[in-house]
Amino acid sequence: MARQNSETHRVWTVAQAKARLCEVLRLAEEEGPQHIGMRRSFVVVPAGEWYAARSPRKPMGQWLVENLPRGANLDVAGTRAPGREIPFVARKDG
Repeated sequence: MARQNSETHRVWTVAQAKARLCEVLRLAEEEGPQHIGMRRSFVVVPAGEWYAARSPRKPMGQWLVENLPRGANLDVAGTRAPGREIPFVARKDG
């Protein structure tokens, strides 16, 4: 049978969890997280609980706008700045 640790979570050995996977899954749903392993620890939780705890990802464009560097006065030359060399354009000399 699984042991209980001080936080009242079940702690299964990997062998126990493999042999009794259905029970581990049922208990995760009924009683909460099930811990597997001692040195390398894993936790089994129901999918609904897992996704509810994760923060939704923002669209990349929104993240970039929200994380722009502030306060740095960077001088960025425009694409049509005079004297700017444009590569790969055939020039007409003469």
